[in-house]
Amino acid sequence: MTAQKASAALEDIVRGSAMLANAVGLHARPSVKLTQLAKSFHASILVATAPTGPWVDAKSPVKIMRVKAPKGTVLHFEATGEDAPAAVAALVDLVERRFDEAGEEGHG
Repeated sequence: MTAQKASAALEDIVRGSAMLANAVGLHARPSVKLTQLAKSFHASILVATAPTGPWVDAKSPVKIMRVKAPKGTVLHFEATGEDAPAAVAALVDLVERRFDEAGEEGHG
């Protein structure tokens, strides 16, 4: 019966995605905002530009900066841990708000 308990640790992956709509995409400032927000959660959080990866640690500024995703790229999030649902929801919201960058309101 201990096998059930061990496999339970592999469940509860929370996923979400959002398209980069801010002009510069995942550039320096948005990368910092993303990692700062990710670090505010206990969950383990990964980010990718494709649903199959490659995945990078959302709490690592260096790894996020290397993603260099342009405007129009969909960011995919995966999180595990007790606050994983809140973490994914907050990160998706940040991307959808265009990282609160000035001059990003309106759709042309």
